[in-house]
Amino acid sequence: MIIFNSIEQLKSHLISIRDQKKIIGFVPTMGALHAGHISLVNKAKAACDVVFCSIFVNPTQFNDLSDLDKYPRTVENDCLMLEKADCDIVFVPEVMEMYTERELALKRQKVEDKSWTEGKEVDFGLLEKVMEGAHRPGHFNGVAQVVSKLFRIVQPQKAYFGQKDFQQLAIIKSMVAQLKLPIEIVPCAILREPNGLAMSSRNERLTTNERDIASIISKTLFKIKEQYNSSPISELKANAEARILKEPSIMLEYLEIVDAETLQPLNDLKKVKNAVACIAVKIGEVRLIDNVVLY
Repeated sequence: MIIFNSIEQLKSHLISIRDQKKIIGFVPTMGALHAGHISLVNKAKAACDVVFCSIFVNPTQFNDLSDLDKYPRTVENDCLMLEKADCDIVFVPEVMEMYTERELALKRQKVEDKSWTEGKEVDFGLLEKVMEGAHRPGHFNGVAQVVSKLFRIVQPQKAYFGQKDFQQLAIIKSMVAQLKLPIEIVPCAILREPNGLAMSSRNERLTTNERDIASIISKTLFKIKEQYNSSPISELKANAEARILKEPSIMLEYLEIVDAETLQPLNDLKKVKNAVACIAVKIGEVRLIDNVVLY
């Protein structure tokens, strides 16, 4: 496994790979890796000649700078995990390798920077107005900004993203389509801990007791899935919210049942082809998201 910190050195190395017509599978991460990330690497290994992983805690997608500061950084352990998983290339850049001072200044001033579109019209429409977009203004612009930069550097044929970030996956798919990038976006199933909690780098910040409490998140979502054929949406949501709010340690930010394509809230499950139940909560200082596809 080869580790790069420099964009120029990385690009030079990638030239020979492209000359050999090898298929590059890309797994972008923010580090603090767990088995869920490794499952993405494994899926890429099964379909690609070269597997590439990036580790970069992206500052432009954080609304709360204290959350950015607290985000776990475990690069040495991450690289050991990737080496064991037979990852071929790892890119671990510093912030100033990925961003100009101007881009970072705009973020500090809370000015939305669209320079990453390189003059092309990109509009996420209603996809970024709901759920995470409503609670974290500017978040998805930051996500698209860094992913587009990485895509242009790596130029993979396939890129792998976990379905736990369901809305992010929809944003990335929209970005790729609007920028006409020749990249296949491959969704990967959520991996869960034994108690049902969706695997997340943020779980490391939970106490043992908080991890136990957090099991109610997935139990509530799977209860919706179990009952969606027999109850109206209003009742499903009301029962689910009541279940969550019984736990005083949890603050519910949102619980929505949405169209899996448009991400817009639903009133009738019979009027769509696919639906997904999505949730965001805070337990202590840790914010967690999860979702379950209903059908």
